[in-house]
Amino acid sequence: MSPSPAASTPPAAAARYPDLAGRVAVVTGGSRGIGAQTARALAANGAKVAVIARDEGALAEVAGGIAAAGGQALPVRADATVPEDIARAAATIADALGPVDILAPFAGGNGMPVPTVQETVAHWREVVDSDLTATFICVHAFLPGMLERRRGAIVTMASAAARQAARSSAAYAAAKAGVIAFTRHLAAEVGGDGIRVNCLAPSATANERLLAWTTEEQRAELAASFPLRRIGEPEDVAAAALFLASDASAWITGITLDVAGGKIMV
Repeated sequence: MSPSPAASTPPAAAARYPDLAGRVAVVTGGSRGIGAQTARALAANGAKVAVIARDEGALAEVAGGIAAAGGQALPVRADATVPEDIARAAATIADALGPVDILAPFAGGNGMPVPTVQETVAHWREVVDSDLTATFICVHAFLPGMLERRRGAIVTMASAAARQAARSSAAYAAAKAGVIAFTRHLAAEVGGDGIRVNCLAPSATANERLLAWTTEEQRAELAASFPLRRIGEPEDVAAAALFLASDASAWITGITLDVAGGKIMV
């Protein structure tokens, strides 16, 4: 019998990167799941973290938890698909925390399965906006400051759905593949300016959406399909984000790191 997700190896503990202490980090989609865990992990490493999301209550909960643990977090309500919201957030963060060193534009995740024959233009555009255009909007807002200072680390969020055919919608796969291409292009463009740009591509991760969309039995079956015999946890992806944000990856740029339990092997 294949082990259940609960019985498998626990998720990776947050690593320690002393160089992150004092740096200013921005995480969009930071009120839940991978974004929230990444914000917590950055703060635990001494970074000053601006957490951007739409849900004020969830934002306050994440920021309050970080503060209670001795970290520093600034909750900023904004919609990552609205350029004016993100421009306003960037100004607020600059005033409160200072220049941004690390950007994790993680907002998105609209990967619910939709057969292509049933796809609508409106839904296609919604998914592309939330998972690709939002990434560009956030980078566009924070990149000028990094270029001016000639330093910075950007970690984008794709998906295993962009790496091989999966059960998600075609719109989601296309949007996340666009994030990967955007990441590579930007990395080549700004590498000479001291800015590194890398991408994470998680597979099934136990966030709120996956837990809402699946039963315990379905999750056990899904876990058995991975070589490591479990689905991912937000902590697994956050640990990878910390590495790519830190100086431990100082000679790495333009890559897509598959945080996928062995399902993606390239």
